[in-house]
Amino acid sequence: MQDKPKPHRALLACGALSVIALAGCQRYRSQPLDLDAHHVALSTRLNDRDSIADFLDRLAEQGAAAPDHFDPTDGLSREEGEILALFYNADLRHARLDAGIALATADNTGLWQDPTLGFNGTELLSPSGPFEYGLTLGLTLPISGRLGIEQDRADAAYHTELRRIVDMEWDTRAAVRSAWAEWSAAETHSKLIRETIDRIEQVESVTAKLESIGELTRVEARLVRAETARFKAYAIEDELNRIGLRSTLLGLMGLPGDADVTLLPDLRTDAPISLDNPIDQLIRRNTLLGVKRAEYQTAEDSLRLEIRKQYPDLQIGAGYGSENNDDRLLLGASIAIPAFNANRAGIAEARAERERSRATAETTFELLTRQLARAQAKHTATKAQLDTYETVLVPMLDEQYREITHLLELGEVETLLLLETLTRQQEAMSTLIDLKTSEVLARIEIERLLGPDRPLLPFPVASESHTQSTPSKTTTMQTKGGDQ
Repeated sequence: MQDKPKPHRALLACGALSVIALAGCQRYRSQPLDLDAHHVALSTRLNDRDSIADFLDRLAEQGAAAPDHFDPTDGLSREEGEILALFYNADLRHARLDAGIALATADNTGLWQDPTLGFNGTELLSPSGPFEYGLTLGLTLPISGRLGIEQDRADAAYHTELRRIVDMEWDTRAAVRSAWAEWSAAETHSKLIRETIDRIEQVESVTAKLESIGELTRVEARLVRAETARFKAYAIEDELNRIGLRSTLLGLMGLPGDADVTLLPDLRTDAPISLDNPIDQLIRRNTLLGVKRAEYQTAEDSLRLEIRKQYPDLQIGAGYGSENNDDRLLLGASIAIPAFNANRAGIAEARAERERSRATAETTFELLTRQLARAQAKHTATKAQLDTYETVLVPMLDEQYREITHLLELGEVETLLLLETLTRQQEAMSTLIDLKTSEVLARIEIERLLGPDRPLLPFPVASESHTQSTPSKTTTMQTKGGDQ
């Protein structure tokens, strides 16, 4: 009986192609989560001067506003705090990692589909029947142009993530400035309360002497002691509020709540805000609207992609086989006909998504205009109130306190009047601090809404073990992210 021919060459070719394909596949590598190491890194962030110095250099290369140096040993300024927030803020870290995901998608989109390797064989049961086989290699030719549009859409999605980073960085700067102003106001409040308690205690010592010689009734003396106790209780509450504001501020900067760093109070007002054509500035510069524009472009590219999916790609296959001991070359081609489906559902959904994206951008603009109007009104009203307190009420109470103190030195004691003056003076100064803080916060909100006065790129972030993006990836992100 004659032996049947076996497809040794076909099997060897099939095996060789399979081995080559598998060799190009990536392999899994475990990377355990190490929170202990992260705790050490978190506790020593302020000591990482080299990384922060390198970060400052890259900011300077971009022309971004930044302090000349970073040295927390002489106290941390607000400008240095903003740099720390841009470098370590937790929400910004997540936003940059999200952009990294979008970048990974963009870098690996628009690729041809993997070829398909097929093999089939037929063993005839007849003793003299040959072994018939076929070895095919299938390939999809993207003649529809869909891959290019897929790349455009992935780039648009990545660009949207970059715009989100810009928006979040701008909001983070504003959040640090606002938190710094509130904490600075709390520091000034604490100082004012301590000064008021010292003055009331002086009055209390005088009233105790007057009560002992019968020149002051017990009821009047008790009122003074009650006011001292009230202010001491208020001081405890105020200290708790100050600690909470400090913790919030440290959190924005990515520092632990018990970080051993001296913060320098800052309630200053920067240069005047230009409010010429504020709506025009809002449209052109607001960072959130930049995100909405990028989202709309992504929706546009998604619709382009769904429409292009109507047009089919060409599938071809070639191979080698044997039938009845005759070697054969195999060739086949197929193409879908868009007669019934034509991706109508995908197109309709993408078109509806584009309209929703348009509405989201328009309603976001409407919301921002209302927020800007409220911030401007608050800034104007607060400035008017502040001017009244600074020029009229506070000087008046200061003069009242000086006159009563002078009478006290002359032996003409008006204890309750002095106590009332001290209380009113403290309330006026406290309100003055609150108004000053409100003015600064309203100003910061206007600046946040109007956006930066120059286009911003996402700030580079130096690598940090387990926590930050690598410099090379950040540079790539900026190169592909481009303009505002």
